[in-house]
Amino acid sequence: MNFANAGIPVILLDISEEAIARGLALVERNYSISVKKGKMSDGQMTQSLSLIQTSTQYDDLAQCDLVIEAVFENLALKQQVFTTLDKHCKQGAILATNTSYQDIDQIASATDRPQDVIGLHFFSPANIMKLLEVVRGDKTAKDVINTAMDLAKKINKVAVLSGNCYGFIGNRMLRPYGREAGLCLIEGASPEQIDGVMQDWGMAMGPMAVGDLAGLDIGYKAREGLSPADKGDPKSYCVADVLVEQGRLGQKSGAGYYQYDKDTRARMSDPLVMDIVESKALELNVTRRKISNEEILKRLTFAWINEGAHILGEGIAQSPRDIDTVYTFGYGFPKSLGGPMQYADSLGLHTVYQTICEFQKTLNDENWEPAPLLKRLALSGETFDTLN
Repeated sequence: MNFANAGIPVILLDISEEAIARGLALVERNYSISVKKGKMSDGQMTQSLSLIQTSTQYDDLAQCDLVIEAVFENLALKQQVFTTLDKHCKQGAILATNTSYQDIDQIASATDRPQDVIGLHFFSPANIMKLLEVVRGDKTAKDVINTAMDLAKKINKVAVLSGNCYGFIGNRMLRPYGREAGLCLIEGASPEQIDGVMQDWGMAMGPMAVGDLAGLDIGYKAREGLSPADKGDPKSYCVADVLVEQGRLGQKSGAGYYQYDKDTRARMSDPLVMDIVESKALELNVTRRKISNEEILKRLTFAWINEGAHILGEGIAQSPRDIDTVYTFGYGFPKSLGGPMQYADSLGLHTVYQTICEFQKTLNDENWEPAPLLKRLALSGETFDTLN
């Protein structure tokens, strides 16, 4: 839809005619909704649909200039697809992956042309969300990067260039945010309190509600591919795991952290969730306590900031402004606050640094080790803005 809307012909390839039919039905439904809302005319819908061809044969991609893979978040499967693309696509074609987490270099290693492989991480729903993370691999050629950044403008996206690491910029920062939400939950808060704090602060939705919307099984499946060390503290995800194992996947199953009306999807509290929380707390020897709204807000937002400072220090993001762009355009961060790094500057980096040091001590958690860049800037009286 992104490319067809920009007048660029598309070939939609899937494994079967049935899968293609499901995909086209969704595309047509999305276009129909846009027409009903007056966002496009019948003629524009017809024109866009006419630019979408379909195929089940990789041979039909032989002359494409750009191919974007969007299969499940499974590295072996993605490598298999790229090996096949390497055999069928013309020399000079850009081979892109829409992965949210996986290692671009490992995907590129499945081809004989790693210089032509790049990450193009679209955000869901891809036809609406403005952000596009362009992820460079170790061997990605400069002309491929330049082409990708230019192409983003043609399809009306806001592009941010990221280095290659687990989760890139956005999802890497989302992990500590989610970790603290999970820890606050088992340590004494409720889903309603955590989501309420973040919504009152300015987020469109809180982390538990977002998890239900996206599907709790997505995080569950992602964790299955990680080592115990990479998964982190079990206390941070044990409740989510139990919910998934009980078939509570979120909105799509009618229940997750909340219950949902089957017709309106209206959100309702569910006392069974707190039974699970209290049971897991007992099992893991966690003494639940009253957690203030202020503590929840600081733990979740400062976790973002500290991870953002790590990302900057490692050169994954080119500037604080890029991180702020990712979060305001891709994650619903309040635009009035400018983004996580600008928000940190507004609070004062020394204040942020001191609070993180306090969390490291009081929560006895090595994850709260201050990022070296944050420490340097805070102690020298500088700001993230000086790095832009």
